[in-house]
Order: sequence, then C-alpha cells, then structure tokens
Amino acid sequence: MTRRVLLVDDDRAVREALGQTLDLAGLDPIVAGSFVEAKDHLGAGFDGIVVTDIRMPGRDGFHLLSHVRALDPDLPVILLTGEGDVPMAVRAMGEGAFAFLEKPCAPSDFLAAVEKALKARDLVLENRRLKRQLQTGDAAARMIFGVSRLAEDLRERIRAVARTGAEVLVTGEPGSGTPKIAEVIHLLSPAARAPFVKRAAASLGVPALETALAEAADGTLFLDEIGLLPQAAQFALLDRLEGAPAARVIAGATRDLSQEVAAGRFAAELFYRLDLMPVRVPSLRERKEDIPVLFRHYVAQACEQANLPEPEIPNAVLSRLMAQDWPGNARSLMNAAMRFAMGLLPEAEESGGLGLADQMARVERSILAEALKRHGGNATEAAQELKLPRKTFYDKLARHGLRAEAYRSGGD
Repeated sequence: MTRRVLLVDDDRAVREALGQTLDLAGLDPIVAGSFVEAKDHLGAGFDGIVVTDIRMPGRDGFHLLSHVRALDPDLPVILLTGEGDVPMAVRAMGEGAFAFLEKPCAPSDFLAAVEKALKARDLVLENRRLKRQLQTGDAAARMIFGVSRLAEDLRERIRAVARTGAEVLVTGEPGSGTPKIAEVIHLLSPAARAPFVKRAAASLGVPALETALAEAADGTLFLDEIGLLPQAAQFALLDRLEGAPAARVIAGATRDLSQEVAAGRFAAELFYRLDLMPVRVPSLRERKEDIPVLFRHYVAQACEQANLPEPEIPNAVLSRLMAQDWPGNARSLMNAAMRFAMGLLPEAEESGGLGLADQMARVERSILAEALKRHGGNATEAAQELKLPRKTFYDKLARHGLRAEAYRSGGD
C-alpha cells in the first residue's frame, strides 16, 4: 500500500508540523515549499497523494491542482487554506480536489482525510496494475498475482524456466499453489497446445505412471507431491527421463526432498535430475504486500462463482489479513475470501478488535521484523530494502520495540 504524501506549504512552521504528524502516523511525507519544488517530485510514476496549501507566493495550490490533474486525473489532491470560504471550497471541488480542509486542522481530521485519499489511490493503482497484467496476454501476468518484488521475481523465473523444456521442481509450503505454477510453466512453454496432465504422485505405481506419461504425449506431466512417489515408480521415472521422454515432467513438493534423500526414501539421482530447474514459491508471510491483491482477486472470483454481488472490502479487513502469517498460504487466504464473500467472516476475524491505527502499526511492525529476518539483523540492508532513511528506520524500530541485534540469531 502506498504511504507517500507530497506536502506543499510555503509556511515552514506549518509544513514541519504537518510533516511530523504524517511521520508519526507511519506515513512517508515529502515536503516542499512551493509549486516549483513540488513539481519535481511529480511524474507518471508518482504513487502517493498531494496535500497543498492554496495561498502561496507565485503559483498557488489551484495551479498545482491543475498541474496534477493534467499528469494524472486520478491522483488525489487535498487543498488546505487558512482563509476558507464557501466559494473557494466550491471551486476546489469543482476543479477536482479530493478534499478541502481549513487551517488550523485537527490532526485527527487531517489524518482521516489523508488515509481516505491513500485508500482511493491504492485502489486506482491496483486496478491499473491488474489491467496491465490482463493486457499483456502473458499467462504469468494473468495467473500469478502480486505486486511485490518476490512476485515479480517468481513470474520472471517461471518465464525463463518455461522456455527451456527441461524438467522442473516446483517447491513451496503447503497451500502455496505448486500445481498452478506448473500449469503456468506449461502455458508459457513451446508445448502449450499439447496436453497438461496432473497426477498425485502417491497414487502412481509403475503402470499408472506409464499411462500418465502416454496421456501427456508431447505435452507436460505434473506429478504433485513427488516425494510420495513409490520407489519402484521413482526408478521407472528416472529411466524414462534418462532416455528420450516425449512428455516434459514437472514435479511439485511441499516437503524438503533433500531430507527425503538423506532418509533413503527418495532416489538421489531422480532428485538431482528434477532439481535441474528449481522454482520456489515464496510464502505469503514473505510478501505481505501481495495479500490485499490476492484477497480482492479471490473475493471477486468467489462472488462470480456463487453469483453474488461483490462487497466492498474495508481497509481494516485488509490490515488484519496482512498482520497474519498464513501458514496455509494461498489456500487459506482463498478460504477466508470465500467466507467474506458469503458474509461468514466474523467481525472479530475481520478487525481483531483493533482500531485502524493499531492494525496499521501491527502491519508495519510485521514488515520491519520480516525485513530484519531476511537480512540477518543487518539494519542497513533492511532499511535499504524498505527504502527508508537509516534514522527513520531506527525510529520505527524503537516505536515498535524491535532490536536489530535480536534477529542475528533469528529471534524476536
């Protein structure tokens, strides 16, 4: 979710006070003292919102509003003035302002308007991303949802692997959707028009394996939970792969196959053959920013299947979802989306009894902690990944009672 707020006011004291209010609320303020300074921060890629004073020397807030509307008509602009009156408010709203606030403005009212504008901006940007994905015609873009760097890396890895034609091992935690990844690989491969056959590996003896390979012909055979493939079938599969197999084999696993090899339950040579092109599906707790995107998609999907009107998803629900670890990954999130679509998601499950500020704080704490875990307690690297100044990063750690040193041994 975007948290950037471009704050424009020629009064330095007001600018600093409002900037501090935004920072304490966990937002990312960018301050400017004039139109000329502000426009340098605006462009086609600006993903935040704008808050600007109206009366400024030179080009005023109305001029900035007009400039923003020309760049992006869906970019929310909140106008501030110390001399507000009805005609000015009418003009502001008529020219496309998102909101109009009179100074001095109570912090709670100011932050409420900002949060509402940020939510509107998030919806616009997400809809644009989904539209771009649909327009590409690429199966990875159409079927693998997410806006995080990990999601984009996964799509790129799938595209690269699909072109090779080699065996693939898709790994991930339970519920992460390894069969779906295998299908996308098939759709992006040269064999896309040939059959895609799925089989549970545990149910395959040698004859059933041979039948499945024949059905896949010159297409793709996906063997789900390959670690459960009976040993006789393991060696039969290895023989086929070392020959000249017509069908491409993609294997899925939610258990650590290297441990299965060490325990003597899985053939080492087959493991090394399948592990030639590994694809790892990241868990939801590693890419929490993808949860709102996935949840909205699953809710829309559930409503379409059940012929139900699509409900609005409150920000409090999304915050609560992002604060969870989701050990069941996409499958669990899909189930929650179905319950929500049918009105069966309890209020306590939606909000956890927390206010919006507490929920956002929980989400921020979780994101900071995960970044520290990924970088082994290296605060500098974690701050760089989150694109935060070092001082701001340490201030946030202190606010949430986190210590970077605690993550050098993997603890909290």
